[in-house]
Amino acid sequence: MNQAGHSSIALVDDDRNILTSVSIALESEGYSVDTYVDGSDALRGLSQKPVDLAVLDIKMPRMDGMELLSRLREKSSMPVIFLTSKDDEIDEVLGLRMGADDYIKKPFSQRLLIERIRALLRRRQLDTDGGADGETEEVIKRGELLMDPSRHQCSWKGGPVNLTVTEFLLLKALAYRPGHVKNRDQLIDAAYGEHIYVDDRTIDSHVKRLRKKFRDCDTDFAEIETLYGVGYRYKDPKAAQFGRPSRTGGEHGETRGKRCREEINLPPTISKNRRANPLPERPSPAVFWPSTSLLWPFWWSACCLSGSTARA
Repeated sequence: MNQAGHSSIALVDDDRNILTSVSIALESEGYSVDTYVDGSDALRGLSQKPVDLAVLDIKMPRMDGMELLSRLREKSSMPVIFLTSKDDEIDEVLGLRMGADDYIKKPFSQRLLIERIRALLRRRQLDTDGGADGETEEVIKRGELLMDPSRHQCSWKGGPVNLTVTEFLLLKALAYRPGHVKNRDQLIDAAYGEHIYVDDRTIDSHVKRLRKKFRDCDTDFAEIETLYGVGYRYKDPKAAQFGRPSRTGGEHGETRGKRCREEINLPPTISKNRRANPLPERPSPAVFWPSTSLLWPFWWSACCLSGSTARA
């Protein structure tokens, strides 16, 4: 691969305005750019002149981005970024499954695209050199999760999990401090940088894809927890080890919770333990008997009336 600052980029889009504006922006950053107006021309040109990274539009005439990516993956593993329209969520999922490294929705910020390109090229450089430049990062191990940021490698229970750059950065931010909640703004800063605006729903979509990729490897994966209205957190493996109550509950959590309630003299819970801790039966309401003082006038009147009747 070429040295950083002299990397070559292939830009494939049938919109000539996008080709012109984006190529100017990339060239101003020191990249060499080759432009193509459709997938067929791009496939022919990339076969003759390989590049370090490709930016592909999905919907193009003659050969769309999906078919072009499939053809490229037969011979090359270069990083690929998809450009998608706002409503192409199905295409995004298919593209990621077919081997795309990342995607950006139109309309997009040119600065965002450049930052994504830099991140992917840096990952590519680290994978090629094996971290020989000395900028290695500590390997993150959280239970069955193993992440090597220097090589951009992730595995779960020994099996590889292929993540895009954005997904990797999000998972790294969550797993770095398990049990601690990260709100969406913090995750946006971790994945995109502090000066790039991204809609909150984009983070939700990335987390959804993260869970799906791990559940493809392990159907019981539930390490990424959602705290509605707050954010996300990576489940702390030590919490389950010491029996702390968690979102999914469990025998240890309920036992410890019951012990804590007994220590501070709180009443038992009334949800799952209703049968084990029945509530005392409410006493039947007392029968109301009027006071004798209230009945005295009526009794006196009755006596006087009966006496008058007898004298008559």
